[in-house]
Amino acid sequence: MPKNDSAFQKSELAKLLTACGESADFLTFSLYENSPFFIAYFKTLVKPEIIHHDILPIVKEELSTLEEIKEKLLIEDLSITDNIPDIQDKLMTGNLIFYKKEGKPACLAVPAPAVEKRQVATPETEYSVVGPKEAFVESLDTNLNLVRKRLPIPELQVKELMVGKLSKTRIAVVYVKGIADSDNVNTVIQRIQGIEYDEIADSSFLSQMITDNKNSPFPQLVDTERPDRLAALLAEGKVAIFSDGSPTAISGPVSLITFFTAFEDYLSIWNVASAFRLLRLIAVLFSVLATSTYVAILTYHYEMIPRDVLSLLITSRGSIPFPPFLEAVLLELAIELLREAGARLPTKIGQTIGIVGGIVLGTAAVQAGLTSNVLLIVVATGALASFTTPIYQLSNVIRLIRFPFILLAQLLGLVGVAVCFAFLMSHLLKLTSLGRPFLEPIYPLRVKDFKDSIIRLPFSKQALRPLQIRAKDRVRFQQEAPQKKNGILTTNLHMEVLYAALTAGEPESLSFLCFLSYSSGAIWLGRFQLSTVYC
Repeated sequence: MPKNDSAFQKSELAKLLTACGESADFLTFSLYENSPFFIAYFKTLVKPEIIHHDILPIVKEELSTLEEIKEKLLIEDLSITDNIPDIQDKLMTGNLIFYKKEGKPACLAVPAPAVEKRQVATPETEYSVVGPKEAFVESLDTNLNLVRKRLPIPELQVKELMVGKLSKTRIAVVYVKGIADSDNVNTVIQRIQGIEYDEIADSSFLSQMITDNKNSPFPQLVDTERPDRLAALLAEGKVAIFSDGSPTAISGPVSLITFFTAFEDYLSIWNVASAFRLLRLIAVLFSVLATSTYVAILTYHYEMIPRDVLSLLITSRGSIPFPPFLEAVLLELAIELLREAGARLPTKIGQTIGIVGGIVLGTAAVQAGLTSNVLLIVVATGALASFTTPIYQLSNVIRLIRFPFILLAQLLGLVGVAVCFAFLMSHLLKLTSLGRPFLEPIYPLRVKDFKDSIIRLPFSKQALRPLQIRAKDRVRFQQEAPQKKNGILTTNLHMEVLYAALTAGEPESLSFLCFLSYSSGAIWLGRFQLSTVYC
């Protein structure tokens, strides 16, 4: 073996190439016969067309140094390095390397990645009837492109990090400089840098790792698959986080009200959107409290039931062998089984299982005398109400917290329901999102932020960004003071024409002049004082 080859075999580069060579998709070969240069790459990570059309035909001629090859290749982001971790990262991200077995073990990295990505499609979990129909995909660069298309400003900043000992996942922290609070940005970056985990598969991993209270069932960062919604959150001053390979982005800080807000609310008239937002809040309260209230009233407080309704309940429960608590738990578990079965099966089969299974099981349970038809209606309506939340994460929480309410309703009646609700509120009061109150604007009370919380006021009333976000620039737009219409002063000619029309009794001329006066907001015309009602 030549001396140079022996020295090369002992180098760190040779050890790296040997480790990669154990994989079947790793190729290494000489550039041409008797060439001092060798090429190495993973064929599953590079694009063959780039190698055969843009690289190999150009380097066929005799070249003596890596610098000469670099000058010949008309490809961006070429780099020469002798750092072994950098060389490894280049190989694993779709680069091919040129190296020599003689001299210093340096490599020329040439990017030729084979990028496989899904086309931009319509949103699935946040679908809207009106508005844009684009959704994020698994490619980080594509997702950033969708956001920059909606916010084409240089202040939109992207900070890229690498997380995961094995996965080396690219993470992008996105915010609008000059609007986003620096504390929020620094908090997000520091928490991501502090993550010690081997593999990050999705942005939901990050959401669980950087959240304030990791033991709370409530999500403290909102996730979205809609570029338009994320652009609106960034414009408010929030911070967004992307993960390469994930079709969703997460954003914060947020409040509980954010999870009841659909982007379609901003595409509708404000009073209609406010009505639907209130409907969602009422539906969630009903979903949480309906079954437990039924159990508490039938177990302890049946005197609260009106006589007409009581006779109906007696008739429906006459042959039921189970107490209300066990009856409710069985029905709730049956609903959850149908949900899980429908979610895990393919789409068309899952829909069929959900509809047919619900009808068959409900009808059979009532006919067999295992449950009352009244409770079946209550449980089914509560399950439907839990689906009204626009954010899927919150609907899962609602499914979970119903069971403690039912248990305490069985033990203590309505007092138990009140105690469980008090514990829930105390937990929500302690929650924070990136250090910001989770129940804002209810607690702490910030009346100005109610303009886009439980209800949504017109855009003209939303000149300031929410206080919770602590945006550097709270002003969205300069709200002009309403101009008072003080009327107009007419010339003597106008007064003469109006006087002539009045005295001559010409209704057409009088109507025309009065119309001009009304449309201009004028009520004083010289010495004649004409009211808009008279016109």
